[in-house]
Amino acid sequence: MNPCEIAGVTESGAEKNFTVNDFLNKTTVLYFYPNDGTPGCTIQAGDFRDNMKYIKPLADVVGVNRDTIESHKKFMKNEDLNFILLSDPDKKLINFFGVWGEKPAYGIGFMGIIRSTFIINKEGEVLKSWFNVAVDGHVDEVLEELNKENGR
Repeated sequence: MNPCEIAGVTESGAEKNFTVNDFLNKTTVLYFYPNDGTPGCTIQAGDFRDNMKYIKPLADVVGVNRDTIESHKKFMKNEDLNFILLSDPDKKLINFFGVWGEKPAYGIGFMGIIRSTFIINKEGEVLKSWFNVAVDGHVDEVLEELNKENGR
């Protein structure tokens, strides 16, 4: 695999190696989440899934974490997801977007993905970013920003 490629799963569940060119010439909502199948991540993915009829005319959605392609396929199938999931075990995108950091849990800090979302325009510029995202209501915030960017 080319070092500029990241393996992922398409909306239809097919494996594909993606490059930055796959996401240019369209607006992209790139969101980073800790793990497939965990409660918060499942709620967040389901919220994106359920709002795709509103999001898709404005942007593509791409979820990213360190889980394997097989894990992504299972997550997509179990949750009937309708957007791309990228597998970033080497933390290429995770480090580039600065979403790897210390997270508190039960009074103990550990390193992991900081739940974050970015809206990236057709030229590859970040228009909006959110870090330490609260799952509830976040997709509404994303939609509001997409609508604002599109003069709606």
